[in-house]
Amino acid sequence: MVRPPEAPTPAPNLTAGHLSRSQHVVVVAGAVVVGALSWLVEGTSPNWARWVIVTLLAYCVGIYVVSRVVEGARHALDRLSTAVMTSAFCLVLLPLISVVWTVVQRGWARMDATFLTESMRGVVGEGGGAWHALVGTLIITGLTALMSVPFGLFTAIYLVEYGNGRLARSITAMVDVMTGIPSIVAGLFAYALFVIWWGPGTRSGISGAVALTVLMTPVVIRSAEEMLRLVPNELREASYALGVPKWKTIVKVVLPTAIAGILTGVTLAVARVIGETAPLLVTAGLAQDTNLNPFSGRMTTLPVYAYYSYATPGVPPQNGLDRAWSAALLLIIVVAILFTFARILSTFLKPKGLR
Repeated sequence: MVRPPEAPTPAPNLTAGHLSRSQHVVVVAGAVVVGALSWLVEGTSPNWARWVIVTLLAYCVGIYVVSRVVEGARHALDRLSTAVMTSAFCLVLLPLISVVWTVVQRGWARMDATFLTESMRGVVGEGGGAWHALVGTLIITGLTALMSVPFGLFTAIYLVEYGNGRLARSITAMVDVMTGIPSIVAGLFAYALFVIWWGPGTRSGISGAVALTVLMTPVVIRSAEEMLRLVPNELREASYALGVPKWKTIVKVVLPTAIAGILTGVTLAVARVIGETAPLLVTAGLAQDTNLNPFSGRMTTLPVYAYYSYATPGVPPQNGLDRAWSAALLLIIVVAILFTFARILSTFLKPKGLR
C-alpha cells in the first residue's frame, strides 16, 4: 500500500510575535501625549522637566504592556530593561541640554564684535568686552598644558613601562591624593609659593598656571596611564623580538597606538581646569585691560570675568549680567573647539591600521 505524500511543513514566520516599527512609534507618541497632559490638566505653563520625566515613565510602562501582549513576558522584560536604560540616559542628558540652552539663550545677546574685540578698560555701564579675558584664558591654559602634559605623560610611561617597586607605589598614592585636592588649596599653594619669591600681594598669570598645573597633572597621569595599559602586550613583544630597544618601542609602537586616548584625556584635563575660578581669584586676580605678559601683572580669565560681572554688575545691573552670560557662552565655545581639534588631531595621528 502506497502512502500519500505528506504535506510540506510550513516555514516558521520569523516576524510573527514581534513589535513592528509602527507599533513602536505609536507607543512613543502615546507616551509624549501623556507627558503633555501632565501639565495641560493643571492649566499651568509648560514644565519641560516634568514633561520629559512623565513621558519616559509612560514609555517604559507602555512598551512593557504592549510587548507583553504581542511578544510575551520574556521579550517584554528585555524591552523594559532597554527602555529603563534609555530613559536613564535621557534623564542624565536633560540637565546638560538645559544648561547649554540657558547659556546660549542668555549669552547670545552680547556675543557681537564689540564683546570679542574690546576689553573693560574705562568702561562703566553699557559696552565693553571680554577680549582681555579670552587672551588671559588662552595664555594661562597654554602654560598649564605646557607644564602638565609632559610631566604627566612621562610619569604615566614610568608607571606603566618601568615602575614596579616602592617608588611606583608611592607615586600612584601621591597621584590619588592630588586628584582630590580642592581647587582653592591649589590656589593658596601657588600664591604662597610666589609670595616667597616676589613678595606679598603678587598676582600674575604664571602663578595661576602653577595652581592649575597642580589640578591638571593628576588627571593627565591617570588618563594616559589607562590608555597605555590598553595597548596589547603582543605589540611590545613583537617589537622586542625584532631587537628594538625598549625606549624606541615606547616611542614608535606604544605611544602611536594610544595617542588617540591620550589626546582625549589631555583635552578632558584642559576642560577640567579651563573653567576654574577659585584658584585664579587668589593667584591671577582681576585686570580690566589686556596683559600679554604672564610673569608680570594681573591677568583675567573668562571664569573670573564672568564671576565679577555677575557679583558686581554695576548700575544698571543688566549690562553686567549680559556680559557674564556671554563670557560663559564664550567659554563653552572655546572648550568645544578644543574637543573638536583634539578629535581631528587624534584621527590623523592614529596608525593607519587603527583608523
